[in-house]
Amino acid sequence: MARKPASDVVVVLGLGRFGKSLALELMAQGAEVLGIDSSETVITKVADRLTHAVVADTTDEHSLRQLSVPEHARAVVGIGSDLEAGLLTASALINLEVPNIWAKAISNAHAKILTQIGVHHVIRPEHDMGKRVAHLVRGRMSDYIEFDDGFAMVKTTPPAFAHGKRLAETTIRSTYKVTVVAIKRPGEGFTYATADTVLSAGDTIIVSGQVRDTERFADLS
Repeated sequence: MARKPASDVVVVLGLGRFGKSLALELMAQGAEVLGIDSSETVITKVADRLTHAVVADTTDEHSLRQLSVPEHARAVVGIGSDLEAGLLTASALINLEVPNIWAKAISNAHAKILTQIGVHHVIRPEHDMGKRVAHLVRGRMSDYIEFDDGFAMVKTTPPAFAHGKRLAETTIRSTYKVTVVAIKRPGEGFTYATADTVLSAGDTIIVSGQVRDTERFADLS
């Protein structure tokens, strides 16, 4: 198999619980991963499971340059517990002009600082997962994904008032400010929903819209 160019390799800096899990999942999905951590013990544990695993100071621009980090298009800062190291690592990547930088944040303040210094994508795994699980535990949704700017997609069931009606007749979009984008009949796969799609009690639907609107709509199910 031909080796992927450097731009197709993901750099993961900090291989603690989050960074390691992410790096291994990227490998499982067919990506190549350059894992960097300051701990030799950590690197030893993952060396045979990643494309490359290197012991280095992730806050040191010179070390990162020697590892050709600026040649890579994507880098993830997985350092959360050591705020100073995480911020300095993110700053180093920004100075090296890595095009796409993700960084883990452990609080709102941490996320705000990462955004202010120029990190392109801020990740709050515990916070985001907690919100998702809370929605699922309530039982109104069978899946929930929140995107930037308060936009979400949820998997739920049609409310009783919409059963047996065409989507165009339900006024779901005008009344609840959400859009039914896909529908799944029992025993079938998902298909795109149209104005002529008729909703039934046994259906599963994917609905998109602002978070509060999707939550309000799912509460009707």
